[in-house]
Amino acid sequence: MPRFAANLTMLYNEHDFLDRFAAAAADGFEGVEFLFPYAFPAEEIAARLKAHGLQQVLFNAPPGDWEAGERGLACLPGREAEFRAGLATALAYARALDCPRIHVMAGIAPADLPRAALLEVYQANLAWAAAQAAAQGREVLIEPINPRDMPGYFLNHQAEAHRIVQAIGAPNLKVQFDLYHAQIVEGDLSTRIRQTLPTGRVGHLQLAGVPMRHEPDLGELNYPYLFALIDEVATQCGWQGWIGCEYRPARGTVAGATSAGLGWLRAAGVPARPDLSRAAA
Repeated sequence: MPRFAANLTMLYNEHDFLDRFAAAAADGFEGVEFLFPYAFPAEEIAARLKAHGLQQVLFNAPPGDWEAGERGLACLPGREAEFRAGLATALAYARALDCPRIHVMAGIAPADLPRAALLEVYQANLAWAAAQAAAQGREVLIEPINPRDMPGYFLNHQAEAHRIVQAIGAPNLKVQFDLYHAQIVEGDLSTRIRQTLPTGRVGHLQLAGVPMRHEPDLGELNYPYLFALIDEVATQCGWQGWIGCEYRPARGTVAGATSAGLGWLRAAGVPARPDLSRAAA
């Protein structure tokens, strides 16, 4: 059975952020991810992880000015010093949270610059980041994101992400394979799972229903089939990653919205653990 991690940026939004860890543990999640931890001291987050028996599996490096629309710095010429400072911050949080993976966002491609110039900057930044992370036993991930949700994002296709990882050749630089984004841009998920998991270049999977980015049992994808396929391929090739649940609950942010939509998780064989959460509280 795949291991599922709750994305605490998108799930349990009826709770304050630091209270979402208990809610995720009570619903049976053993891992968590989120976009950014930097609004909170790392020690506070680490305490919540320990108290509720959770593993931090992924978070993002600083993306630049998120509120102003920036979505990463890695491909942006002239922002290298800021990129490096952000990665240092991310690595410090990764140490405190015992998190093995950091997602480095590429950024919105400037329309007035040739793609080849952006790619050169991107690959140089990734090679540097991978070397820094390797010294601390961490992985750096890159993620293709669909242009409908994030117009202008530099990296959209799985095949290009894999080419970049291969070109750089750092063993700890890997691809974040988000099934939601990949279905919107490319489709043919079964073939892509069979082709890419055995390469060792996929560091993390994520899911959401298509097209509305709600629970995975809502929409056009047959996730029970995909879960069984991931199990099959992972068993064959030894892949041991997580699947991040990065979706917006269809019931919104009302009390219990996330928990009420977890029928798909129960069907996948993950039981709730309310006793563990109460004991930790």
